Amino acid sequence: MADDVLKGKRALVTGASSGLGARFAEILAADGVEVLVAARRTDRLSSLVASIQAAGGTAQAVELDVTDSASIASAVANAFDGGGVDILVNNAGISIEKRITDFTLDDYDRLMGTNQRGAWLAAQAVGKGMIDRAKGGKIVNIASVLASSVLPGLSLYSMSKAAVIQMTRSMALEWARFDIQVNAIAPGYIETEINTGHFNSEAGQMQIAKLLRKRVGHPPDLDGALRLLVSPDSNFLTGSTITVDDGQTLRGL
Repeated sequence: MADDVLKGKRALVTGASSGLGARFAEILAADGVEVLVAARRTDRLSSLVASIQAAGGTAQAVELDVTDSASIASAVANAFDGGGVDILVNNAGISIEKRITDFTLDDYDRLMGTNQRGAWLAAQAVGKGMIDRAKGGKIVNIASVLASSVLPGLSLYSMSKAAVIQMTRSMALEWARFDIQVNAIAPGYIETEINTGHFNSEAGQMQIAKLLRKRVGHPPDLDGALRLLVSPDSNFLTGSTITVDDGQTLRGL
């Protein structure tokens, strides 16, 4: 990617208070993008904003709860009023691990409300803003390899991510004529602060030993896919899902 090709663009990154969202924000800011880092609690974003600014980037914290439609509408409206949104990284998500018979309706509503409904509402609001602005845009939805694979205990998570991929395709179809590219990234096992305890445990090490290359990924391993999908290099790419899993799914998880 050419130097400064993203300079002057503005991106909204949901679920940016930790993990992959924080890394997505950092890498976009390093490429000259003005980043709006969004999460339910802006106090958790202060260190990320400070780190980006210390590295010479531009960032600001945005209060946004993807389970609250009014919060999404307000945050997105303010973002467009403040200079527009060229890029959405639709990252906010959670996981609840239980056997199917142990899930409660509250579990279902909480997980689907974040991963499916929240992702749809965020993309819908940004898509509307991009259409009205008439300058095109890039939407990157964060899915998972579990959208097409299954593991015990993660049925609801897999269902929600499968919906994200179908949502990506539908939005790409309807918004192509507005020069809005909508794509998804499907990560495999990526170690973050949320799951590092598991991967360092005996059970986690046994799980890693079964993987094709006996290793898990780390947030920077997604940098290339993200940079491609937000840059002009992906102008002929829409409705696609890029799997970034080090071959983990080639022989099943």
